Amino acid sequence: MIKVKRVEHVGLAVNNCSEAATFYRLLGIETGCTEELPESALKVAMLPIGEGQIELLEPTGPEGTVAKFLEKRGEGIHHLALCVDDLGGAVKELMAAGVRMIDKSPRPGANGKMVAFVHPEATHGVLLELVQDAP
Repeated sequence: MIKVKRVEHVGLAVNNCSEAATFYRLLGIETGCTEELPESALKVAMLPIGEGQIELLEPTGPEGTVAKFLEKRGEGIHHLALCVDDLGGAVKELMAAGVRMIDKSPRPGANGKMVAFVHPEATHGVLLELVQDAP
């Protein structure tokens, strides 16, 4: 059985991480780590809040999924991420139940964590990221 530990983060598609982070500083939320994910054409900035985070997603090129999202929908909520105990087991269990997955197996994500995305068609329109804490 899949065990969800917490809401890991909410991913926000933005045109510019630095500009977007300026607003969150007004709320007392400072930027944690920032990193580039060249394989996803992304710059990612994490803003820690309690046990969860806001993840700012800035495209670094026109070919990535976030760039296409921004072009089609503009800035806003991109995905919801849930932290699970056993990501590989969760992916297998969901696939066995006939759930449509974007990732058929876990892959590296931001902050050294493993991730797998569930297709929005399976989640009533929400792009869902499953995350396992880094060892």
